[in-house]
Amino acid sequence: MALQALQSSGVAFRKILSHFPEELSLAFAYGSGVYRQVGPSSDQKVSLAPGQAPRRESASSHENAMLDFVFTVDDPVAWHSKNLKKNWNHYSFLKVLGPKIITTVQNNYGAGVYYNPLIMCDGRLIKYGVVSTSILIEDLLNWNNLYIAGRLQKPVKIIAMNENVALRSALDKNLKSAVTTAFLMLPESFSEEDLFIEIAGLSYSDKSPEGQFTQLMTLPKTLQQQINHVMDPPGKNRDVEETLLQVAHDPDCGEVVRRGLSAIVRPSSMKQSTKGIFTAGMKKTVVYSSLKLHKMWKGWLRKTS
Repeated sequence: MALQALQSSGVAFRKILSHFPEELSLAFAYGSGVYRQVGPSSDQKVSLAPGQAPRRESASSHENAMLDFVFTVDDPVAWHSKNLKKNWNHYSFLKVLGPKIITTVQNNYGAGVYYNPLIMCDGRLIKYGVVSTSILIEDLLNWNNLYIAGRLQKPVKIIAMNENVALRSALDKNLKSAVTTAFLMLPESFSEEDLFIEIAGLSYSDKSPEGQFTQLMTLPKTLQQQINHVMDPPGKNRDVEETLLQVAHDPDCGEVVRRGLSAIVRPSSMKQSTKGIFTAGMKKTVVYSSLKLHKMWKGWLRKTS
């Protein structure tokens, strides 16, 4: 399946961006409102099982989907202060506490992102998250929670980006770490489609323990620590390098890496979801959750029909 960006999306996204304070180090859009999965033709009738009527995959359903944005800012307090003046009604009850409290909630709870969901902007329903540049760089390099770093390993549409060298370098490092991790979890034979991205200049062609150890040593710090936690028996307190050497010789190396990833992603996602009750407000949280469940239900029906 290919990913196709919606036509004329760049102009529409930049127009939406004009409604927010300009001080952004990075802004990107993602999800079904930006990309749609296409087969031979996104508007072509497709035959299903024998005896079943063909159906058309409608482009309009994707173009009406909620648009998801992430805004990266160097100074969250200053940015929220300006955004409160421009878009007061975007915020939950936390707005009355001011930009400093909003930033404290953003940085210290969940995955370091403050989301405002279910916002009407230029006739489109949008959701946007705000993250500190320094916190994003840490996540990109070390995978502290893999929340935004994980999103940036998938197709996104960059709308704005400044000349922050540290951020650009961290974005590159995140993608390289993703490729290395995926390689460790794949079987010896795999296709380009299995990896989802083209791996340029990959230097390892067998999955030898030596090669796997080298790759494990280049993984982000938090993932290495979680792998060590998975493998280290209580009371033994081995150092990370010793554990990674053991994992490199383990036939289930990929599964160990997968468990380490799960230990990062699951808590941060749960914390971020809980934080959403306060940042979005109870009413918006219920509505947004209902929309997500409806989307999941429709997807399940498509698979079973």
